[in-house]
Amino acid sequence: MDAYAPPDQLPYRVTLFFGPETVEEQADTQYCVFNVKKRSWKAGIQVSVEVEKAHLTALQDRLTLTDDLAQALASVADPEQAEYLARIPDLFAQAIAWCKLDLRLETGLPQENQRIDRHELVHELDRTAHKRRAYVLSYILSELDLTP
Repeated sequence: MDAYAPPDQLPYRVTLFFGPETVEEQADTQYCVFNVKKRSWKAGIQVSVEVEKAHLTALQDRLTLTDDLAQALASVADPEQAEYLARIPDLFAQAIAWCKLDLRLETGLPQENQRIDRHELVHELDRTAHKRRAYVLSYILSELDLTP
């Protein structure tokens, strides 16, 4: 598996629909919604992927991306840096949610809209995020139009 990209051997085409957003009545949880289409399906589905904010913070601390991001942002003009920095938490949440979705895709999905609860795949996400640190960094930098 390429550490910089989602697994391409899976028979799914995935795009981010929106997010992260805060889950209603659960201010401690964020979610992203992805459109997922399997080649054999006539139509795609939407999958909502939830991650607790505390889990995102813990992963951000463990992945130690701060120095890499600061180095990449050094090429950005000072007035624009604040805008870039403001986007990083959302982009990090998207990348982590995508990693969690990839975990579910490895086991297969039924063709129905669904939700991956914040309590599902927690330990697996910890391991995967660590292994896919380069992907998370690359995702953030590419969304900011910075060269990884």
